[in-house]
Amino acid sequence: MTATPFARTARLFTAFTAAALLLAGCAGGPTTATDASEVTTGLVGEQSDGGEPTPGGTLSFATYNAVSSLDPADRQDGGATGGSEMAAIYDLLIRYDPVTKQYQPQLAQSLTPNEDNTVWTLKLRDGAEFSDGTPVTAAAVQWSIDHYLVKKGTHSQVWNMSVAGVVSPDPSTVVFTLQRPWNEFPILLTTGPGMVVAPSSMASGTFTPIGAGPFTVESFASQDALVLAANPGYWGGKPYLDRLRFPAIVGEQPKLDALHSGDVQAAYLRNAEVVHNALAAGNSGYVYTVSMGGVGNINQREGRAASDERVRKAIVTAFDPNVFNERVEGGYGRPGSDMFANWSRWHGDVAGSGYDPEAAERYLAEAVADGYDGRLTYAGLNDPGAQQSALAFQSMLEAVGFTVDIVYANSINDLVKRMYVQHDYDIGYAGFNILDESPFIRMYGNLSSASTSNVLGYANPDMDDLLLRLQTAPSDEARLGVVEDIQSLVNTTAPMVVVGSGKYFVPWSESVSGVTPSADGIMLFGDAWIDPNHSS
Repeated sequence: MTATPFARTARLFTAFTAAALLLAGCAGGPTTATDASEVTTGLVGEQSDGGEPTPGGTLSFATYNAVSSLDPADRQDGGATGGSEMAAIYDLLIRYDPVTKQYQPQLAQSLTPNEDNTVWTLKLRDGAEFSDGTPVTAAAVQWSIDHYLVKKGTHSQVWNMSVAGVVSPDPSTVVFTLQRPWNEFPILLTTGPGMVVAPSSMASGTFTPIGAGPFTVESFASQDALVLAANPGYWGGKPYLDRLRFPAIVGEQPKLDALHSGDVQAAYLRNAEVVHNALAAGNSGYVYTVSMGGVGNINQREGRAASDERVRKAIVTAFDPNVFNERVEGGYGRPGSDMFANWSRWHGDVAGSGYDPEAAERYLAEAVADGYDGRLTYAGLNDPGAQQSALAFQSMLEAVGFTVDIVYANSINDLVKRMYVQHDYDIGYAGFNILDESPFIRMYGNLSSASTSNVLGYANPDMDDLLLRLQTAPSDEARLGVVEDIQSLVNTTAPMVVVGSGKYFVPWSESVSGVTPSADGIMLFGDAWIDPNHSS
């Protein structure tokens, strides 16, 4: 299938209009930025004015982590965990415009709710095909979602607790009936459940990456490179790029160095100091911010020291986010103990607990008086950056009287096993990465007593009730009120340490145009192109 002139023109209009909206809508309205604090969401730097796209070429994108499989159900559906790669192969049913805060049809033609947001009807585009030539039908969408749920993809828990049933009244229609009203339901179709895998992908009994996205798999070597080729049968027309390449580059600064040397044309950066370096160098790209990008996990399961609320409160009030920012993030982070900082639309009138070392000493003294020995085990990764985080936690906690033993894991898999499977730790550092477009999803995953992703072991029926209220809130105003109630409960029960927001940046070469952002840092390349006459 080739794109008609009308289809191609429509694509260009959509891409350029979105770019204009992003430039107009970013916080503070900058078109250039030299400091990470100047913008929260939007395009930064000097952007190409478009012009006539030039077909051909290869765009190399150094993502945050190299993918280990090509199945989005293998927890590969977030922006930092393979989401851009998966979207390139499988597409998204729905795209989220992070500036207009609107959901846009992508592989789907439309998604329409009933009056109370309990039934959502999805219509598929006519003529869309998988790369094996089979049609994208409602039955195929249902098969793909079932595959995702059976393999327990990232958002399968939220799906199962939210969706009561899925039916296909005809080949182009999928109807989702929810268990309760939820006006943010489309967010699920911007990620793993909305990445449509062809039923034929399992025909041989072994997974084969067959999707309806703008690219197909040319070669894949885990921890080396994933190379995708343009899909001539893509519903939106063959992409301008011949190839989209995802090389595995370890380390944030090396990715930025590769961008500056021209070895790659785009990179995904999360480290606050490296993000600052990229912005200070004048790199163009897309920046977005998440709430609770840094969190001190406190294991409060029975038998652990922090099952005592006084110990948890001592940990929380002993921690100074500003000190952490200086010691670990080079002073370029966004520190703060509020769950949602003032840049977020969910920032309310209830502040976080905040740094109070005198209170920390009192809480700890009370627990010690009842027999607590004051010891904590910090679980971290044996990596220079992670070691800085561990030492920062250790010094602040020991300053109020704790004794902190640091145990380093040799690999991320070992650390995940220790914290998420064995639950053998007291303190650790990670991120909740709560999206402004839908705070419920990751709030549920990290704070619900029913969630298997709840590394904290936090089980509070009041929080469970608040999370359901957060999901079903009929308006932003109502949702903000629930968020304030959640902040109040967090202040009272101290389930974790809020370190600060996360500022992430996807810079690209000046020769690159047409990259389109979606939710959670997923970048779409179906309309991307490289100007061969523009030096990188």
